[in-house]
Amino acid sequence: MFASNPRELKRLLKKMGIDVEELTGVKRVEIVLEDKKILVKEPQVLVFKASGQVFYQVSGIPETIQQSEEAKQVEEVKIPEEDIRFVMEQTGASYEKAREALLKTRGDILQAIMILREG
Repeated sequence: MFASNPRELKRLLKKMGIDVEELTGVKRVEIVLEDKKILVKEPQVLVFKASGQVFYQVSGIPETIQQSEEAKQVEEVKIPEEDIRFVMEQTGASYEKAREALLKTRGDILQAIMILREG
């Protein structure tokens, strides 16, 4: 038996231990894949909470954008200055080496430190 209105559906889901709420004020949702982005315009976002898990349901007007190689490289270059300094302090590496290690690990500080300590 299916609920005929949203209020009834919400009540039935609550009985099953699933909390549902709608996120308001969402302007757009962006899903970033390796080779493209999916933008959802005018999204309606529902949040389902059950058994310690959180699920998001997104509906709206999808638009796929192919990413150029230049855009991918620009995203990779955005390493915070404080991360570079931290890696330098922890490893004694030069600024260039620390930044290079962070770029190689896509900003993962721990991996960058491990690479510099091993090498």
